[in-house]
Amino acid sequence: MSNLARIEALRNFILEEPENPFNYYALALELQQIDPKETQDLLMFLLTNYEDYLPMYFPGAHFFWENGDLNSAKDFFEKGISLAKSQNNLKAQQELNNAYQNFLFETED
Repeated sequence: MSNLARIEALRNFILEEPENPFNYYALALELQQIDPKETQDLLMFLLTNYEDYLPMYFPGAHFFWENGDLNSAKDFFEKGISLAKSQNNLKAQQELNNAYQNFLFETED
């Protein structure tokens, strides 16, 4: 399935299941390279409406980091670490924390 076909399918899934955060998350991942603005909008939508959806935090933080929005990247890292801790998801917490430490090291003034 081509990238455009996956995007179209995911848009249809959102129409069919607007309450499922995975559909927005998957669409954001598909759009990263071709529409960063829509990716940003989808990630912020998820953060606002589905803050307990842990899978979005790692790629979201990296997306913002790679696109130069360091404040949003930091916010995604910190909220993701906190959520992983509250959900007792040690693996996600460690992965986010390690990536956050790299982020802090790489972005020091």
